[in-house]
Amino acid sequence: MSSTGLDRGLVMEAVRVTEAAAIAAWREAGRGDEKAADQAAVDAMRRALNEVAIDGMIVIGEGERDEAPMLYIGERVGAGGGPRIDIALDPLEGTTLTAKAMPDALAVMAWAPEGGMLNAPDTYMDKIACGPGYPAGIIDLDASAGTNAEALAKAKGVPTSQITVCVLDRPRHAEIIASLRAAGARVRLITDGDVAGVINTADPDTGVDLYVGQGGAPEGVLACAALKCVGGQFQGRLVFRNPDERARAERLGVKDFDKKYDLHEIVRAEAIFVATGVTKGALLDGVRIAGGFVETHSLVMNSSTHTLRQVRMRRPL
Repeated sequence: MSSTGLDRGLVMEAVRVTEAAAIAAWREAGRGDEKAADQAAVDAMRRALNEVAIDGMIVIGEGERDEAPMLYIGERVGAGGGPRIDIALDPLEGTTLTAKAMPDALAVMAWAPEGGMLNAPDTYMDKIACGPGYPAGIIDLDASAGTNAEALAKAKGVPTSQITVCVLDRPRHAEIIASLRAAGARVRLITDGDVAGVINTADPDTGVDLYVGQGGAPEGVLACAALKCVGGQFQGRLVFRNPDERARAERLGVKDFDKKYDLHEIVRAEAIFVATGVTKGALLDGVRIAGGFVETHSLVMNSSTHTLRQVRMRRPL
């Protein structure tokens, strides 16, 4: 066993799980039906998970049991006979992107030993993230977006005009976008997919230096698992819109509703993160079916070794 509790064979089984979800979702790409694409990915991921020799618990999934018929929070998955692990997953990160055949849709999953990840409620989270290579504490969720961009620029030794910040294109982010542009930073707006947005900060080829904004808390946990593997930084704070969301958080063990979490409080143990491209994007190529073969492109990260592997699969249909 490795220090993550997962041997290499199981890590590759995780890749096969996200591949199955990505292929199933891709078959619905461009058909305009978000629910059908998501359901196809969920069904395929669950079938594949239940073939793996693990005793898995879903801690980040499709919602609570009364909201999701499968891959719900608390569901046990796997064929048994293996390690007890916590699983965070999003069978289709970017349902709208897939329905419209737009770039950057992914099937994503993270594994950690039992108790290793924050059991985040299905609420919003304020987030800020950057990639590796910066001094600890370089970003601060409580500082303005422009101030954070300026801090990164100073640490990088470049003018702020050379800093690119990824932000979800939402009306609620108008103040963030204005702050960044006032500081002179470039703003890259994305329509969906903030897991990919955060991960892009860890890949120099994407040109993204910083991610700022409010998105789903479950997606924040998934993004943290990826950043933990490559040494990036992340801060997040849960956002509650109503008493029901606070009650949901309490049921999951959240006591401090105003806590500012850092990366290692969200993902407390060594973890692996796997993503397979559904549609071609900045991070990964999408699924391709041609000439009787199916091809996928996946990213596999391991926090215990800080390794990042790209896996390309090609097999007959």
